[in-house]
Amino acid sequence: MNDLDSKKLKTLYLEFFKEKNHKVIPSAPLVPQYDNTVLFTTAGMHPLIPYLMGQEHPAGRRLVNVQKCLRTDDIFEIGDDSHLTFFEMLGNWSLGDYFKNESIRWSFEFLTDKGWLAIDLDRLYATVFAGDEDAPRDEVSAKIWRDVGMPVERIFYLPKKDNWWGPVGDTGPCGPDTEIFYDTEKEACGPDCRPGCACGKYFEIWNNVFMEYNRTPDGKYEPLKQKNVDTGMGVERTVACLSGMKSVYETDTFKPLMTKILEITGTQLSVEVEDTGKERSRRIIADHVKAATFIMAERVSASNVGRGYILRRLLRRAVRHAKILGIEKEFLSELAKVVIETYKTDYPILEQNSQFIMSEAISEETRFRNTLNRGLGKFGRLSAEKGKIDGKDAFLLFQSFGFPIEITKELADEKGIQVDVKGFDEEFMKHQQLSRQGAEKMFEKKSR
Repeated sequence: MNDLDSKKLKTLYLEFFKEKNHKVIPSAPLVPQYDNTVLFTTAGMHPLIPYLMGQEHPAGRRLVNVQKCLRTDDIFEIGDDSHLTFFEMLGNWSLGDYFKNESIRWSFEFLTDKGWLAIDLDRLYATVFAGDEDAPRDEVSAKIWRDVGMPVERIFYLPKKDNWWGPVGDTGPCGPDTEIFYDTEKEACGPDCRPGCACGKYFEIWNNVFMEYNRTPDGKYEPLKQKNVDTGMGVERTVACLSGMKSVYETDTFKPLMTKILEITGTQLSVEVEDTGKERSRRIIADHVKAATFIMAERVSASNVGRGYILRRLLRRAVRHAKILGIEKEFLSELAKVVIETYKTDYPILEQNSQFIMSEAISEETRFRNTLNRGLGKFGRLSAEKGKIDGKDAFLLFQSFGFPIEITKELADEKGIQVDVKGFDEEFMKHQQLSRQGAEKMFEKKSR
């Protein structure tokens, strides 16, 4: 589908499931409202956990939405063709209503029917759960795939690490899944190349999770009182894949950002940029500023704890990569404006809190620019003297110069030296404990 963009994909998806009697629900906030165990909403199922466990949802038992998500697990992968910190996830849900048969058939219909995405069946593959001591081999899903026309040789049985989703955290709803892959027609990496391979030939386009178990604190899998369906389709990655783009940074929601970065650096848009290092820096800046803007839209301020620290890490890493590109003027607020303009229709909270976003971006950039050059100088001296960065040095760079561990590790990687990340974590924990003890003593004095 050559004219596919994020708006069209989201519209088609919502319309399709509305026709299947699903109610459209809004995206939940990035900052979880009823769960203090995680910092951000990392998946579409996260805000719906109470309803997957049996609580009644006010909109009914069939739901569909576009959920904004944020993950930092892959922060060092950002800059490649597919990984993102902030992304939008399409999801349709059955809360104890339909199950495997409808879920698989509807997924297949949306992907292949001429009125919807019209993907050639010859480019689709499916994987199902191979079974283990916790749950049986999923022959039911495999049969449904055969029934809709998927050739048996394009159905693969994979283990739990590939075909199982959840829980969020150590306990909660989870279950086997069936995943749908799109053949990008890249060359296979070898004779064993198959869906799930990391080479990039097969792109996971859809994940249908059959939430029928609850993982208990002692690690057991007990049947839930209702069987649920939880699906996921990443907007940016799907648009890039089906449009034949090389990366997610070519999609419509990234183009304005990438163009603005080129404008700020004075790079001619007509010139093809061949420096892969600089392209990676541009991508990191675009990704991090977009994610940070959405975090700040929920009135999170940069700090050294919790969500504020995630925000600080993103903004400061963006500033560091701006320096690589030769950007010496303040730029974060300019890019944040682009994000707001791009997404304000779907997420009015961005425009509503635009002043807060601008203020926070400018404040954090100014604060870090004041110490960045001195910190880079200190890093250079430490690395030259020791040939490595130990835990205490990494913490010194953090405490005195505001370097999040990602920046120190990235600088070290560029020089081919090691960073004692574990030692940094220990120093950081000691610092937090001392800070808490100090705060408690101050409180005791004021209470007397």
